[in-house]
Amino acid sequence: MPTSTPANQATGMPAGSRRRGWLRQALLLVLAMGCGVLVANNPFRPSSENPDATARGYLRFKEILSYVDRDYADSVDTEGLADYAVAQMLEKLDPHSVYIPARDREKTDSFLQSDYDGIGVEFNTFRDTVTVVAPLSGGPAEQAGVQAGDQILSIGGKRVSGAHLTSGQLSQLLRGPRGSSVAIELRRHRLARSLSFSIARRSIPNSSIDAAYLVDDQTGYIKVSRFASNTYDEFKAALADLRHQGLTRLVLDLRGNPGGYLDRATRLADEFIAGSRKIVYTDGKGDQYDSQTYAKVAGEFEEGSLVVLVDEGSASAAEVVAGALQDHDRATLVGRRTFGKGLVQQPIALSDGGELRLTIARYYTPAGRSIQKPYGANYAEYSAELSGRSDRGELQSADSIHFSNKLRFRTDHGRTVYGGGGIMPDVFVPRDSVAHSVYYTKLLSHGVVRAFALNFYQSQKAELEGLRFEQFNATFRITDAQLLSLTAQAAQDGVKADAAAVRRCAALLRNQLKAYIARSAYGTVAYYTVLREQDAELQRALHVVSDSTAQLALLGK
Repeated sequence: MPTSTPANQATGMPAGSRRRGWLRQALLLVLAMGCGVLVANNPFRPSSENPDATARGYLRFKEILSYVDRDYADSVDTEGLADYAVAQMLEKLDPHSVYIPARDREKTDSFLQSDYDGIGVEFNTFRDTVTVVAPLSGGPAEQAGVQAGDQILSIGGKRVSGAHLTSGQLSQLLRGPRGSSVAIELRRHRLARSLSFSIARRSIPNSSIDAAYLVDDQTGYIKVSRFASNTYDEFKAALADLRHQGLTRLVLDLRGNPGGYLDRATRLADEFIAGSRKIVYTDGKGDQYDSQTYAKVAGEFEEGSLVVLVDEGSASAAEVVAGALQDHDRATLVGRRTFGKGLVQQPIALSDGGELRLTIARYYTPAGRSIQKPYGANYAEYSAELSGRSDRGELQSADSIHFSNKLRFRTDHGRTVYGGGGIMPDVFVPRDSVAHSVYYTKLLSHGVVRAFALNFYQSQKAELEGLRFEQFNATFRITDAQLLSLTAQAAQDGVKADAAAVRRCAALLRNQLKAYIARSAYGTVAYYTVLREQDAELQRALHVVSDSTAQLALLGK
């Protein structure tokens, strides 16, 4: 099983927009660092190759820690020192071997769970005011009467408005044992008094399929945010539904997908790969952790035009899928070079309740490519590799990306592909520099855009409810006056207006505002449908997937 580390899943919040600039890049790095191809159910056994050196090292550490605890001039946190020492030791091995303390395991594991216990509400925090973006359809919050735009004043008797709580802290207040109840106090637009609800927590689906819909009569779009425990079943159901609606070609979006369980990823890949061709193999020290995985089922979509979207945030198990489909010339990859995470971690439960995720092998694509990028002994350089791509121009031009001829491989149809640092797509799309500009990313990170959209939705709720989404999407536009109002509101929150910057990102801002309004009024599919207008990578993918002649040429067929 490969895994990934957590995003904020406690409240059922979707992955959100791909346009997060440097904040998103930092988050993707953290996720990819913690994620990896995890091989589970293998019992841990101490090495018998070098027992004397291991024993000497253990005794030396124990002796030093004992002296520090007993004789150091000040009181010390010995457990904290031990955690630090372990982290530094693992850093010397590789960037993905990690120790997860017991206190963090639940949060880490929740990223890959198919459900959680809570009330099912997505929220946004702006100026320390917590606002409901949307209650989960059919969830406890919706059934209790919670509405999009409601402001949360208190949770379980604890004041949250003006309390400067993080999203994680708010999520923990909303979560709790299944069957337990939590008291919520809300303020609703145009009501003089606050509203109080007692909502019983229950199991809330934690879907890893962010969106699945038909773009036109034939073209389907499925976005997979991670490979969690239920991803394969969710994907099968979504694909079958789209096939029933008439799907004959598909865009599979793996952008920003940091990985997850390897067996879910390989089963998903098997849906596209015919026969018994290899999907992935692993190679470690000796043959204990060597494995080979082959296609073995009659897949749901083994024929038909297929495009896979990838970017620098696609890592680990996502790269396994992309690499297998590219090596077998089954799909055209569109986007930018993937993260480059090709190490396999073994999860080992420790006696203190923590978990060691130790690298025990490397994984390889069917053609023999190792996707792991170089890391050497300098952890700081490895951590800065993504920003280095930007500095070198790799995110803007394919010509800036250079691969060693020694790492050249061939696909089934003889096309040249490379190993040694991520999966290079067949069709390169430069990163949108406007979407990653300082001003635009500040607007998003401060929550200004979503807050403005929620306020608009609340004030125009009656009108919006009288429109079908198709009418809204065809006629609704953000006016210049509304854009000026947004930038003025942002300035009050510390995001100073820059006329040139506003003009530069005006189209993106209008689109993002419209998408957030559509999310509150019409749901997730409406949100992604609106975003599609300004998504250059997806637009290119849709063009490729619909041009069968050009795609066959790209695939060397």
